[in-house]
Amino acid sequence: MIELKTPAEIEAMKPAGRFVGSILKELKEVTKVGTNLLEIDDIVRRRIESRKGAESCYVDYAPDFGTGPFRHYICTSVNDAVLHGVPYDYDLMDGDLVSLDLAVSVDGWCGDSAISFVVGNDPDPDDLRLIQCTEDALKAGIAAALPGNRLGDISAAIGEVAHEQGYSVNLEFGGHGIGRVMHADPHVANDGRAHHGYRLRPGLTIAIEPWFMKTTDEIYQDQKDGWTLRSADGSRGAHSEHTIAITEDGPQILTVRE
Repeated sequence: MIELKTPAEIEAMKPAGRFVGSILKELKEVTKVGTNLLEIDDIVRRRIESRKGAESCYVDYAPDFGTGPFRHYICTSVNDAVLHGVPYDYDLMDGDLVSLDLAVSVDGWCGDSAISFVVGNDPDPDDLRLIQCTEDALKAGIAAALPGNRLGDISAAIGEVAHEQGYSVNLEFGGHGIGRVMHADPHVANDGRAHHGYRLRPGLTIAIEPWFMKTTDEIYQDQKDGWTLRSADGSRGAHSEHTIAITEDGPQILTVRE
């Protein structure tokens, strides 16, 4: 069921969004060559534990697309891993493409956001182009999230950016409704038909999350951890995400990284 939030409830979601945004901003600044993925997870754990009313949306989360409960505080996907990456004992190397996906609740309201970046001083231009495409697609999707538009307008805007830049789109995973729980209706596909689907209304809060891979749209689940999704051909992936609210005045980004 799709739930619409009151203006007061949207205001109540903002602390969680700002908290998630601030953590991701910090992580991008401190994550360097040699940073261990478990260090990243520990930074997030300590930030959550130090914030009154904050709880991880990931620890003990056990949806049907994972294998058993998730045991970490953030998803860390590196290179050919694109979604749901499980932190493990790995020191990042020069040129690694890192995607960090974080969801936290504060006082019962959730915020969800993701960023991708390359560590080191000599990034592959193809990696930067892929990351930029996810960011461009995210901006296009947010711009289409206007009252009176359709859900398909968001999906079509995202897909158009991907296809124009030469990337194909996987439709197995995408954005989602968010509020008191991390994953709710509606599903927000990363490609679709404009002017189709649910009519967007003020009060709808969703996470929009374009993710693309360099040379494929096929993925497989890493059986070693039962969670990490990797590109079928070993090519790299990138992921960008914001939680937004649709209002009478247009979309508001709740997971700002100021």
